Amino acid sequence: MIKFKLTIAFDGTAYEGWQVQKVGTGVQEKVEAALAKLFPTAPRVHSSSRTDTGVHALGMVAHFEVPRAGLRMTPRKLLLALNAHLPDDVRVMAVAHASEKFHARFDARGKQYRYAVWNHAAMNPLLRTIAWHVTRPLDVKAMRAAALLFVGKHDFQSFAANPGYAKKTTIRTLTRCDIKKSGPQLTFIIEGDGFLYKMCRGIVGTLVQVGLGKFPAAEIKTMLAKRDRRVAGMTAPAHGLGLWKVFYGKRPQSVVNGP
Repeated sequence: MIKFKLTIAFDGTAYEGWQVQKVGTGVQEKVEAALAKLFPTAPRVHSSSRTDTGVHALGMVAHFEVPRAGLRMTPRKLLLALNAHLPDDVRVMAVAHASEKFHARFDARGKQYRYAVWNHAAMNPLLRTIAWHVTRPLDVKAMRAAALLFVGKHDFQSFAANPGYAKKTTIRTLTRCDIKKSGPQLTFIIEGDGFLYKMCRGIVGTLVQVGLGKFPAAEIKTMLAKRDRRVAGMTAPAHGLGLWKVFYGKRPQSVVNGP
């Protein structure tokens, strides 16, 4: 067998998340259907992450295996062939050979998510499917102070939704929680060794409410300590979130908030 590593981007607007669904369509289904047109073994795709309905990705990583015998397709030709069979809102951005021991999920050492907010009275129509429209002015200084309190090893149960099954642990380590501002657009950059169900959206929703004056920045410490979803802020809408990249090898280092 030979293993390929894929880097996949998709607009999640029309999908019920990455994974194959019993009801609705997952992005994984589209990628596997494209592979089935190229390989008679109809290989299964294994991804680095799941995503919620409506969430996007620029750097989803996945892998699949096919028999080595008779394989004449180079990674470049495979990229072109896969994209020829994929819908316009899903694209394979890179294809590479992977070692036989590589696993897209279990070898991942960290992930970066980005969340877009458009903070203006009028929504930018070009961003309507990829950014959350917040009309009231936000206190970015307070939000950045609050964001710093998420960095480090914490129990994030207060910021995650119930996934419907028991989790072994709700402790995760964030190496970055940063807010960049460019005019009305805010980009929340969150990196960590792993994420709970809707955890990023819980963090962003809470930070936006800090910016609106609903919570003081220092309240984040209390929210983390109480381990109760009811004490934290709202869950931000799905469409502003994107899986930006997946890290392999050395874990990313902590980054301090900047302008």
